[in-house]
Amino acid sequence: MPKLQTSIRRNDTVMVTGGRDAGKRGRVLKVFPSKGRLVVEGLNLIKRHTRPNPQKNIKGGIVEREALLHMSNVQFVCPECSTTTRIGHQILDDGRKVRFCRKCDGVVDK
Repeated sequence: MPKLQTSIRRNDTVMVTGGRDAGKRGRVLKVFPSKGRLVVEGLNLIKRHTRPNPQKNIKGGIVEREALLHMSNVQFVCPECSTTTRIGHQILDDGRKVRFCRKCDGVVDK
């Protein structure tokens, strides 16, 4: 499967646009560019039935954890204007390639 080009990175704030968690915001914990999916903190929770394993110090029972979300179902939230927006790329005068907000033209990468 080809690696997808993504503008969303770890620790970015995103808003879910589709599904049962639509409208909620959260921080990105993990990104899987080859799958086109990501994990958002506290959103898309599923229940896993786990078997106890004393060797790995795992208690059994029902555990809630975050499941993968598709990147098309989230939108980036600008840290400066705090609105959902698309991300642009530009090269600064010092040669750095940075991401910027398409609404307020603020630089996302500090």
